[in-house]
This record gives sequence, structure tokens and C-alpha cells, in this order.
Amino acid sequence: MRKVHLYPDMTLEEIMRAWPSAISVILRHRMLCVGCPITAFHTVTEACRAHRVDEGVFLEELRVAIAGG
Repeated sequence: MRKVHLYPDMTLEEIMRAWPSAISVILRHRMLCVGCPITAFHTVTEACRAHRVDEGVFLEELRVAIAGG
């Protein structure tokens, strides 16, 4: 598995543009970020807080999806 440089202060738009495979994780957590205009401004931390998603779990799932696992 290759190293993924993913940080909690990245916006969800940055993540989805760089790694489209991350979209499945966002949808699986029932986050409404795909297609939302706030996505350009919401960081991972802010989105997790707003959607009551555990940030640590979310970041790990993103890393796995992005790395192809």
C-alpha cells in the first residue's frame, strides 16, 4: 500500500478531486458533501463534526480507499 498524504485540514473538495475513490467513503458515512457547495470550504475536521462522524475512523477509511485497499 502506498503512503497517502491526507490531513484533517484538507477540504473535502481537495480530497475528492485528488482521489475520486474517497467519494465512496464519504457516501458510506452518509455525509451530504458530494455536490454540496460548502465542500470547497469544509475541512475533514469540520465535516466530521457537522455530520457526527468519528474523525479518526473516517480518515483511516479514506487512507485505505485512496491507497487502493
